Amino acid sequence: MMNFEQLLPHYQEMMDNSGFTQLTEIQRQVIPSLMKSKDIIAVSKTVTGKTHAFLFPIFERITVDYPKVQAVITAPTRELAMQIYQFATKLREVFPEVTVDLITGGGDRKKAVAKLNTQPHIVIGTPGRLKDMFLEQRALRLDTATIFVVDEADMTMEYGFLDDIDMMVSKMDKKLQMVVLSATLPQALQPFFKKYLVRPQMIQVSEDAVFKPRVKHVLIPTKHKDYQQTLLSILPAFTPYVCLIFANTRDEASLTAQFLRDEGYDIIELHGDLTPRQRKSALLQLQRKESSYVVATDIASRGLDVAEVTHVVSLGFPSDLSFYTHRSGRTGRAGKEGICYTIYSPKDEVSIHQLIKEGMSFEHQTIRQGAFASLKPFGYKRPKKPSELDVEIKKIVANKKVKVKPGYKKKMAAEVDKLKRKKRRAMIQGEIAIAKKERAKAKQKEKRSD
Repeated sequence: MMNFEQLLPHYQEMMDNSGFTQLTEIQRQVIPSLMKSKDIIAVSKTVTGKTHAFLFPIFERITVDYPKVQAVITAPTRELAMQIYQFATKLREVFPEVTVDLITGGGDRKKAVAKLNTQPHIVIGTPGRLKDMFLEQRALRLDTATIFVVDEADMTMEYGFLDDIDMMVSKMDKKLQMVVLSATLPQALQPFFKKYLVRPQMIQVSEDAVFKPRVKHVLIPTKHKDYQQTLLSILPAFTPYVCLIFANTRDEASLTAQFLRDEGYDIIELHGDLTPRQRKSALLQLQRKESSYVVATDIASRGLDVAEVTHVVSLGFPSDLSFYTHRSGRTGRAGKEGICYTIYSPKDEVSIHQLIKEGMSFEHQTIRQGAFASLKPFGYKRPKKPSELDVEIKKIVANKKVKVKPGYKKKMAAEVDKLKRKKRRAMIQGEIAIAKKERAKAKQKEKRSD
């Protein structure tokens, strides 16, 4: 069994500083390999402790009297970069001589360049701005780094930032240690792995007892209302500590946030249409727990560590159903119970069937008199009332004798077939009779009009 106290000289101090009582599975596997300078591909679900899996060993490996960039950490959004930076800033209480810089878009470029007269030990930022500071402004010397971490690699690729990372890494040392962390492993990442990672150690963690979510999934039908009206009807029925409300688009998130404000709710809003200042303010509000209700797009479902989320509400299903898993995984963490309400309309039913097929279990509820009430299971269909033909066929089958002669099955099948033909003739005759009556009525009308 790995002795982490020997591997990490500041192990216990870092654990206490970060509030951990034990390492998660992803941390137990990543830390030893990162300390041994191996290239790593680590695949694990959101909120399994991936950030500290690379921060702990990076801080241990920094040479404080070498005033150059030694580690680069990229994240696909400002919010994720900010969160990593905050974790790193907290760890500086254990390593006060280690310097850390946050470099993201949206700020004053001249001030950022001036600040880099002194190079930090660790750089955390978004790929576009890091590339700009390194290759365009030439203010940031990333070529001195020995460790390069790509956090949320699948999301980085989805947002189109893999080319920026490609351009940076191509100008850095060939012996650079690459650490790639991701929630999923899309095939499109393979060319990047082959180009820059040397015999990488593949680490995949599907479940973790420490962070395994305990979530109840509940479907709420719109019933001729829209998502926002249905949302308004369910919010008074529960009291959250923090409730994350997910919309599928920025416009829908903005509309939903304003709708709830108009109804008297205090809302934190977090999506890509906000200005950098607004997004930074939203993150601070989240950390201070200034409101119990957060309306967000999936930018907040990937990687962001929003503590004490007791409820998640999803307005429909995302086109990529893996994002639904990320949404619901924001609650019910670390052994606590959580609940995810999904408000659905008919267009969402294909997604529900797919998730059920994959093994997910849903309760089906609605709101009656201000409280949740159970509905028939999703997809339930009332059994059809047996027709006269079904009754007759049942009689034929029921009347067969216990002791039967050879060929009884053929005889019984012939009787059933005869009954069906008789019923079919009766239906056709009935339709012919109706058609005759209609023609007769039409002729009567023609005579009257003449």
